[in-house]
Amino acid sequence: MRNDTLIVEDLLLMMFDDRSGTIAGEGTLFYALGGAVLVELGLGGYVEVDGKQGLAGAKVRAVTGKQPSDPLLRTAHEKIAERERGVQSLLIAIGGDLRKPVLERLVERGMLRQESRRTLGVFRTTATTAADTSHKEAVTARVRAALVDGEEPDDRTAAVAGLLSASGTLPTLHRTIPWSGKVYRRAKELEQRSWGAEAVNAAVLRTVAAVSTSVVVTATT
Repeated sequence: MRNDTLIVEDLLLMMFDDRSGTIAGEGTLFYALGGAVLVELGLGGYVEVDGKQGLAGAKVRAVTGKQPSDPLLRTAHEKIAERERGVQSLLIAIGGDLRKPVLERLVERGMLRQESRRTLGVFRTTATTAADTSHKEAVTARVRAALVDGEEPDDRTAAVAGLLSASGTLPTLHRTIPWSGKVYRRAKELEQRSWGAEAVNAAVLRTVAAVSTSVVVTATT
């Protein structure tokens, strides 16, 4: 199952709170999800980055003659192929509509469950709850091994850990990954490291971290 899931699916699973049914970092979730898709496209060699920094960050372009088979990745790749854009603009363009389809994929896989509920006997809402947690537990164990035990992660695990760090949501996972100064430093190391798609990863994580930080500062002031 692990090889079938995308980085963005593993990331959303990690950010999903099994107890409350909420998702950490909802305010900037689209940046994290868009970043996960961009990093995956970079790891697969489907996109490349111009090192020059513009107002919207480094420029990202699609690699021609090569298209991912996964429909979610293919949609993102086609959007990137429309024209060269800055990574920050792409994170919004790609990530803005990802929450629903990624949740639906996790429901289809049996990892999450969605059911319709009636509130106050009138309003109908959809509640999302945990279902089969075996895959999430495996992903969590690999991330914990990298952050707590200092093991060397594979590209996918490093991507998930780096995006959790960049998005500012890692402390919310304290029940499964105990939060500490050591974990913070290790997460920052993975966030800033270049692995696989060096330029894509650096541009994505730098932007996600910057945007998440600005949102937190604005909220506190």
